[in-house]
Amino acid sequence: MTRQHNVFLIRCILYLCAKVGLITNFVLVSTYKHLFFDLDNTLWDFRANAHEAFHDIFTELSLFSLIPDFQQFLDNYEHFNELLWSDYRKGKIKKDVMRIERIVLAFRKMGVDNPELAREVGEIYLRRAPRKTNVFPAVHETLGYLSGKYKLYILTNGFAEIQVQKINNAGLKGFFSKLFMAEMVGFQKPDRRFFEFAIKSIHAHKNESLMIGDDPDTDIAGAALAGIDQVFFNPGNRFCDIKPTWEIKSISELMTIL
Repeated sequence: MTRQHNVFLIRCILYLCAKVGLITNFVLVSTYKHLFFDLDNTLWDFRANAHEAFHDIFTELSLFSLIPDFQQFLDNYEHFNELLWSDYRKGKIKKDVMRIERIVLAFRKMGVDNPELAREVGEIYLRRAPRKTNVFPAVHETLGYLSGKYKLYILTNGFAEIQVQKINNAGLKGFFSKLFMAEMVGFQKPDRRFFEFAIKSIHAHKNESLMIGDDPDTDIAGAALAGIDQVFFNPGNRFCDIKPTWEIKSISELMTIL
């Protein structure tokens, strides 16, 4: 039996269960026409690409003797990156400051108080990371399948010039009809105005739109506040305050539910 037959049978079973009341949150997926994807940590593997980019930089600048615990540095960087992105979304910190300060703080946590070196590393990282091409398993296959049935879009808070490089270098551009960048729109997820701007600009309706993302606050709660259904990509079992419309562990699961 082919995967298409399996998908058809699963949909039939879900539909019958919904009709007889065995499940109450079944969504008729055929009503969806427009799929909005987050980029970082949903399609583009931020953690894997950061690891490769920083490893290259540490090798070139001979930093392993200065910071021997490379994994701890990566953990610190990811921690401060998330904190500063939250501050940036709230307007507490400027873009250029955030880009460097996350490196400064990660270095300082490792006992290296050298802002100039951190700045150099940060600037190289901004050039190097977008060239990395790691995506999550089955991303290209899944997008190829979905793009034959739906219109696909990127909806990202990331900086426009960086995100475009990632999309192009990772071979993702051809799957998407339009890219929505927070920097260009003037609003950031979870602001409902970002979602509403995107929907209006493609002449869509909320009930035929679906947001797919990994962040419980920006992607899932944001889309819910805007009245849009959501798919929570959650390979790491993160906690989510609200119950998403769908929850998946692998991007390939989209080929089953859509």
